[in-house]
Amino acid sequence: VQLQASGGGLVQAGDSLRLSCAAPERTFSDLTMAWFRQAPGKEREFVVAISWSGATTYYADSVKGRFTISRDNAKNMMYLQMNGLKPEDTAVYLCAARRGFITTESMPYWSTYVYWGQGTQVTVSS
Repeated sequence: VQLQASGGGLVQAGDSLRLSCAAPERTFSDLTMAWFRQAPGKEREFVVAISWSGATTYYADSVKGRFTISRDNAKNMMYLQMNGLKPEDTAVYLCAARRGFITTESMPYWSTYVYWGQGTQVTVSS
């Protein structure tokens, strides 16, 4: 499964961005998907995940209330709407996926996911 993240950019604190992750995959609706991020010199950090149907989402506390994940299975797309961006949100954002059902408890761990995109840079200036 090839994942292609896009939509990153340079914004000011308080601004919004919408990231997209495309997965030109016939069985996209089978995929549990997630966003992770990695800042220079830091470990990969979980941001949010969404189940194959979109019915279940799981957010990191650091983005809860500011970020919203969604997916459109008809278009093979996943989105991350990021509002109220902060300088600490600066990172490369990576989309990830795994086929089939996974438990909510497993969603925050990068080792849960098998497929990874190349990432898109988000830079938030103060």
